Amino acid sequence: MKQNKYDDINFFSSYEKMARSVKGLEGAGEWPVLKALLPELKGKHVLDLGCGFGWHCRYAREQQAESVIGVDISEKMLQGAREKTDDPAITYMHMPIEDVSFSEAQFDLVFSSLAFHYIEAFKTVLRKIYDYLKPGGSYVFSVEHPIFTSRNEQDWHYDGDCNRLHWPVDNYSSEGRRETTFLTEGVIKYHRAFSTYINDLIHAGFTIKAVKEPMPTAEMTDKIPEMKDENRRPMFLIIAAEKQE
Repeated sequence: MKQNKYDDINFFSSYEKMARSVKGLEGAGEWPVLKALLPELKGKHVLDLGCGFGWHCRYAREQQAESVIGVDISEKMLQGAREKTDDPAITYMHMPIEDVSFSEAQFDLVFSSLAFHYIEAFKTVLRKIYDYLKPGGSYVFSVEHPIFTSRNEQDWHYDGDCNRLHWPVDNYSSEGRRETTFLTEGVIKYHRAFSTYINDLIHAGFTIKAVKEPMPTAEMTDKIPEMKDENRRPMFLIIAAEKQE
């Protein structure tokens, strides 16, 4: 199933108001950790799967990447990306991640930010990514943390006064489809255990270089007090892997 909520007018109108949509990388709390895992980009060929508004594509070019291809299923997201981009070295492609087709050893880096929890065929796409990477190439991606995706109701447990008591985890080992609410109802995600992400990467041939579960910085929680609760459970999982030479 290839759901495209981002072209739903109600979903998109809410998403484009989020901090990460308005401020770009500065509005994404996990970006400092994600950025630190990226390899040297100068002269490299980069593929961004689920590129959205193209923030990471433009960052790669700022770091002097030779070429960047951004892929996204949403025409509305790509329209925004094209409006923000004036660079012939960046190409945007409208298609689902599952349908991409590139040459073997075409890229030095394959990158993805918060897209793969929407993908059912994770193993299949991993095998493609491995083939598309040059020997020694990097695969760096972020997803919603498995603790976050385990339940359909991806929310806190509250007391009678609406105080956040704890983050419930249930059906963790029961992997697969979850229908949840994110900006609108009926959003389809795919839950995988932490170990599944790791083992699928290993079985695809990757060497895992780093695993991060980022939390908000003190500076961020000072500016946005409600972010302090984000330190009570991980929201994101970030993995850096490498194709062997």
